[in-house]
Amino acid sequence: MSLNVIAEAAPAQAPSIADITAPTRPQAWFDGALCDIDALQAGLTTHAMHYGSGVFEGIRSYATAGGAAVFRLPEHMARMREGAALLGMHFDPAQATEAVLTTLRANGHRDAYIRPLAWFGEGGFGLDVEGHTEHLMVATTATQVHLGGSRARLGISKWRRNPADSLPPLKLCGAYVNSILAKRESKSRGFDEALFTDAAGFVVECTGANVFIVKAGRVTAVQHRDALPGITRDTLLTLSGAESRAVTVEELYDADEVFACGTAAEVAPVHGVEDRSYGDNPITRELAALYARVVRGEAEHQRGWLTAV
Repeated sequence: MSLNVIAEAAPAQAPSIADITAPTRPQAWFDGALCDIDALQAGLTTHAMHYGSGVFEGIRSYATAGGAAVFRLPEHMARMREGAALLGMHFDPAQATEAVLTTLRANGHRDAYIRPLAWFGEGGFGLDVEGHTEHLMVATTATQVHLGGSRARLGISKWRRNPADSLPPLKLCGAYVNSILAKRESKSRGFDEALFTDAAGFVVECTGANVFIVKAGRVTAVQHRDALPGITRDTLLTLSGAESRAVTVEELYDADEVFACGTAAEVAPVHGVEDRSYGDNPITRELAALYARVVRGEAEHQRGWLTAV
């Protein structure tokens, strides 16, 4: 059964980046100024280094017919502000937005992965953040694809996702130790990625991506209170009209297709979960192609999601 998605024209050829001249040394934005990224250092008493007291985002820019553009930048900035507020940290979305655009221009990047990070810096040891300096940086790199852009094999992790009533599902630095443990455990068993489930047998998410299933042509987004409210997930819900609800592991095994999604992963087909293998992924491919047109400005109705660099 074909997926009922917003119809768009065939994609145009992506513009060349040959005319973009990158600096000899990569630049990063740090506390209001551009610097050589290799010249920046953090002190050994940096609070975030010891306690994970920082918040970050993973954002993508894309080459479009009109030049480089950042996908859903305001939504990323809003989520980062929410995390900063929980930590008692000042965060100015307008300043961070300008820092993102300035860094992309300085590095000559079009297709790029963008990492803004706000954190508490040097000061005394202890859990109190008051009195510590606050910092903001932005770095950009050539595009990196989470899950390698291939059909990943997922192992169900022995670790549980951080429960939302203990640690809110935002991009808080310290929270991702949970993902590191899960991914290490699954990779030690020969899988590409870990899948979190809860004690009641419901699917949560992967270590850095949300999960969708397809059954009899119907697309369902996994919904769980402990999962990050992903911006790519929200994009795909809008594009596909998918249902969002709780999904059991049994439903996952019974699905015709499974895919993960995230800013870095984009739309990543899943080859299998534990011993369960899936066949072809026609609807996943259709959604992935539509998503690729949207992020490159080739889908008229979604161009409002792009911020020109």
